[in-house]
Amino acid sequence: MAYESKGSVYFDTNSFNQHPNHRYAKLVPEAFGDTNALDEGEGDLSDRLSEKKNKTDFALWKTSKPGEPAWDSPWGKGRPGWHIECSAMASDVLGDCIDIHTGGVDLRFPHHDNELAQSEAYYDNDEWVRYFLHSGHLTIAGCKMSKSLKNFITIQQALEKNSARQLRIAFLMHSWRDTLDYSQNTMDLAVQYEKSVNEFFLNIKDVLRSQPTGEEGAQTMASDDKTFQEKFYKLQSRVHEALCDNIDTASVLDIIRDLISTYNIYIKDKGFAKTKPNYDILTQIATYITRILNIFGATDSIKISSQMPTTFEEVAMPIAAALTGFWQEVRATAKKDTIAEILKACDLLKDNLACLGVNLEARNDGSTAIKLVDPQTILTKTKLKLDDKKQKAELQKIGFQESNTSIKAINLP
Repeated sequence: MAYESKGSVYFDTNSFNQHPNHRYAKLVPEAFGDTNALDEGEGDLSDRLSEKKNKTDFALWKTSKPGEPAWDSPWGKGRPGWHIECSAMASDVLGDCIDIHTGGVDLRFPHHDNELAQSEAYYDNDEWVRYFLHSGHLTIAGCKMSKSLKNFITIQQALEKNSARQLRIAFLMHSWRDTLDYSQNTMDLAVQYEKSVNEFFLNIKDVLRSQPTGEEGAQTMASDDKTFQEKFYKLQSRVHEALCDNIDTASVLDIIRDLISTYNIYIKDKGFAKTKPNYDILTQIATYITRILNIFGATDSIKISSQMPTTFEEVAMPIAAALTGFWQEVRATAKKDTIAEILKACDLLKDNLACLGVNLEARNDGSTAIKLVDPQTILTKTKLKLDDKKQKAELQKIGFQESNTSIKAINLP
């Protein structure tokens, strides 16, 4: 199924295709005879059509031009063809059959089809690869990444704008086989999704923290608990089905969002009814979502740096100092019997704790939720709020000036 021509060796696609157990271009049958794709696949040999029996034949061994890499062979000095390199390396490790072969969607034809043809001819089988997984392309703002277009971005540059976790979520929100457009809108959606997941864990940790222990913690399943659990199990089944259906991570993230919404409704209804939630079910849900995110590599990506506290004293002392300052302020203010100053001191403590990563949020029932968060997240939110207030103040100032201008215009004689 191969022949020599002018120092090169070509694969005879017609001979291969006429064999009862073989079929050329099985991945992309409609591309059979696509000379443009074939010429591109052959590279510098595309101008040597006169050497080949058929236009669809491809090189197994290329005769080398002066100055090109070359090795000795029975046909003279040359080098392996593009497709044969991959077949040789894969076969050396995996033998005559590969379970899963991956690559970009643009490699289906002619590269992967040529890999299949030459390998199946060599091993005399019709299934050198059981499954191909062809991934989609990554574009930037709808355009193909290219240095000539000056829209090329490195992973390091992407990490300057977003965390590794946010980038992973952006990829998970799209099918692995579809084109993914890296844009501000794509990353905004990923950031928003991460925010909803983070908020879920902060809330559920706060609820579980109030779980009673011992005999007091024993619970029975109420009817609404059973309904909630059934919904959870159904959503679990949907996640399994989505992963079995071509590793559909986008649908899995949607299902997790549905599960979080179901949890929020359950907790809200429990609050209205003034009954306690079933802590066992909540633990199951939190554990399950954590497991799925772990599988996806989308758990918390914050790394411990040399600047972060590592000892008990380094962790506890800033919080102890904030509480001590509050204690001193309240004692001094209480002697003056000034309620407003005490409330001001309480607010200051809340702000100081937030800067240390301890976020306090008032519940509807008058109690307080404690959420441990990344201090940088709080500082960023505070800055955004201040910037927003500043912007609103500027707009109000402009509006006031415009209003005064219009009034003066009316009073002109």
